Amino acid sequence: MQARLPMTITCGSLLKTHSQAWTKATVHPFLNRCKEGTIQPEQFNTWLVQDFLFVQDFTRLLGRTLAAAPNAHLDTLLGGLVALKDELQWFQAKAAERDLDLSTPQLTTCQRYGEFMASLAITPYAVQATALWAIEYAYNQGWQLPGPMPAPYNEFAERWGNPEFTEYVNLLADQANAALAATTSETQAQAETAFLRVAELEAAFWQMAFARE
Repeated sequence: MQARLPMTITCGSLLKTHSQAWTKATVHPFLNRCKEGTIQPEQFNTWLVQDFLFVQDFTRLLGRTLAAAPNAHLDTLLGGLVALKDELQWFQAKAAERDLDLSTPQLTTCQRYGEFMASLAITPYAVQATALWAIEYAYNQGWQLPGPMPAPYNEFAERWGNPEFTEYVNLLADQANAALAATTSETQAQAETAFLRVAELEAAFWQMAFARE
């Protein structure tokens, strides 16, 4: 059995080491066009529908992560799970306002993201916790970094860029760091790979909508 080692990676060190990959995940013309109010309706509607489908898969990821989590982490994760029920209903309301069909099939990028999240089920909790934090932080930063947005995009930016969501993401980082500190170097390497995969898929997701795949 491999011995546990002192923590060699943290959420902060992953961001620093892989800053270029993370920038691609959180800075994209799609978000800039939202900021400018010049995003095309077809582009935004593609994102909205596919993100709803993504959140359904993400809810399952959070449920599996909750099942693997230590007792000390349950409260934060349960809070996130409850919030997702509201988020799915909110997506349905936004789609209804735009007369969008949420039964649309997943596009390739969204499908791949779902497959990746499902694959995390067999990984150690530290890997799941790191991926969960990275996914939430990508949205927090992606919608926050451009700054104030005009209506109707300000509602979306405020949903993931508000101080309460930022605090939740910080709690997820603390939990991921604690899990990483208590695991092996092999698992830490898996967590780093998962972080990079999240960054890759986030960048691809914005591009999927921007290009109206």
